[in-house]
Amino acid sequence: MHMEMENLNLFIPSSVLFSICICALIFFSFTYSKSNSKLKNLPPGSFGWPIIGETFAFMNETQQRFVGDRMKRHSPKLFKTNIFGEPTVVFCGISGHKFIASNEEKLFLAWRPHSMQKLFRSSYQKAASQATIPRADAVQIYRAPGFLKPEALVRYIETMDSLVQEHLKLYWDGKSTVEVYHLAQLLVMTLSARFFTGLQNNPARTEKFTELMTIITSGLHTVPFSVPGTTFYRAMKAADAMRKEVLLLIKEKKAAMSSGVQMHDIMSFMLFNADPTGRFVPENEVADKIMGLMAGGFHSPSMATSYIIKYLGENPKICDKVRTEQLEIARSKQPGEALTWDDMQKMKYSWAVSLEVMRLVPPLQGTFREVISEFIYEGYTIPKGWKVYWSASSTNKISEYFSAPDEFDPTRFEDGKTPPAYSNIPFGSGPRICPGKEYARLQLLCSLHHIVTKYKWEVINPNAKIAGGMNPVPVEGIHIRLQPYQLVKMSAFSS
Repeated sequence: MHMEMENLNLFIPSSVLFSICICALIFFSFTYSKSNSKLKNLPPGSFGWPIIGETFAFMNETQQRFVGDRMKRHSPKLFKTNIFGEPTVVFCGISGHKFIASNEEKLFLAWRPHSMQKLFRSSYQKAASQATIPRADAVQIYRAPGFLKPEALVRYIETMDSLVQEHLKLYWDGKSTVEVYHLAQLLVMTLSARFFTGLQNNPARTEKFTELMTIITSGLHTVPFSVPGTTFYRAMKAADAMRKEVLLLIKEKKAAMSSGVQMHDIMSFMLFNADPTGRFVPENEVADKIMGLMAGGFHSPSMATSYIIKYLGENPKICDKVRTEQLEIARSKQPGEALTWDDMQKMKYSWAVSLEVMRLVPPLQGTFREVISEFIYEGYTIPKGWKVYWSASSTNKISEYFSAPDEFDPTRFEDGKTPPAYSNIPFGSGPRICPGKEYARLQLLCSLHHIVTKYKWEVINPNAKIAGGMNPVPVEGIHIRLQPYQLVKMSAFSS
């Protein structure tokens, strides 16, 4: 009898699990739809499946398809959906982007998906609301010491220039073929690790950081289901490992600074300077903030760098024009002389190319906000507590704003030309525009300068597919065939 009861206990959960799930879905579907039926004039759209809504479509489809299909189906201005278990309104077009940018802190606060909150847990635990982030808190670390102001970046360009050259010598020189996306990740991590933490040349450590951050970023916008085998489970494990690495770095930094070593980086500032309330930030919180900064500056510049190289490899005439601009700067330098702020300002065509690539392959797909006060938009009620989302894909390939929108045409941004405001916003817009925008510009241009003046290349897999979601990646990487390019001084041509 005892054995029979044991067998029964094992049998019941497995036999009724499916029924329980179905009942739960029906219950939540009923209560969810009933609660929302009381709200009138909601935007057009669909909440999708009970509980999960349209989350899986959002994560797996390209943003161009997810947003574009619903703009056609529901409205080109806005539509409702359910993403990550949250009723969400996607604002579309220039007017939608402008409305969100104009109402930060008035109608919206920045909101991070639950997966991100768990990955960088201590960064959210001190806030009264663990999901919403006031802008003052988000930019405080940049504003106080002025790390990302032009006058500070001017001093960092020489370091950046040196690090880029060291990276190319280590990973590119002497290679006949390379996979660009992974190398771009390594380069971006090398630069950000130095900038954020002061980490000196340490390729092994940088490669480990890159490996962990690649896994972490894959779980930033996913279902926070921490079960072995899931993307989020792997991301949580990687976040734990990365946190240990950063805490070890903090320990090393404190030991070095206690012995009199001077360090000027964001991590040092956070460790040894109190916040406006006089509170010193605990080490675990510093670690999570540094991880958050690294994550924010990891995927987007890696994608941008990779696709700039891809598009130039596929468009030799445009690449030659970029190379001509960069060679003129290179020939004006003395041997071993680093790039300067003034040099960066001369790279106008190179930046036009970069903007056009980021239009075609937005490094920042979009971001979420939480509604803090109910309002009416386009005649529809947007309830308090709902989430809103803006997407680059609602403007970046619209023929109304860009003629022949699928074509690679840097002249759209050349000679002072600018597309309509809010139509191409690779760094966001309004008060919450990426505070690292200028840093990212310098990083892209510095890398591009040394790559086009050192190498010629062709793309081996031009039809490389991009995985969907908010953090798209080239599924098979971007492989190129390299040849060295001999830098010839102007005097050689004039003799």
